[in-house]
Amino acid sequence: MKFLRYPVLSAAVAMSAVAAAPAAHAQADEARAKRIAGGSCFLCHGANGESTSEIFPRLAGQNAEYIAKQLAAFKSGQRKSTAMADMVSKLTPDEMLALGHYYQKMELPREEAKDPMLAGMGRYIYHNGNRFSGVPSCASCHGQAGEGAANLPRLATQFSGYLFTQLKSFNKRERTNDNTVMHTVVEKMTELEMAAVSEYLSSK
Repeated sequence: MKFLRYPVLSAAVAMSAVAAAPAAHAQADEARAKRIAGGSCFLCHGANGESTSEIFPRLAGQNAEYIAKQLAAFKSGQRKSTAMADMVSKLTPDEMLALGHYYQKMELPREEAKDPMLAGMGRYIYHNGNRFSGVPSCASCHGQAGEGAANLPRLATQFSGYLFTQLKSFNKRERTNDNTVMHTVVEKMTELEMAAVSEYLSSK
């Protein structure tokens, strides 16, 4: 019976190696993402994804698949940005997803609403919409907590200024990706409603 131990042992070692492979791959991806982020991304998006200005989105806590999706859109030209097109021109799909997971793990920044009354109005619109103008509830897609989903952005804790700019871009049809639903929703919103929703989400 002794000769049976060796095949069993070999099988156990093989299974252990297979189980360890994904972990090792994940560590390699994270190390690669960290190098990429430290080489250029941090200049605008901050060392911890907190962003250096409301012009640039916070990436900390953002959904990994959504980040990868946007990077691919910048690379293909579907989403317009000269700066981002240059930054992502050499990234592979695996690197884009690795960057997504890298930022998703980062701690979310928190801040109070700068204008509580405006945020209160935004809270109502986000959760209930505006039945008089036909604006639907934002929460119906982006979730009650603003966490989004794999292909939808996390909106909670994002800069109000950045969110407002993106809503205006959808409204003017200047943003040409993720536009199937957003164009029809935002075209019904006033600038006050956009500002209110943005203010609410920034402190959520």
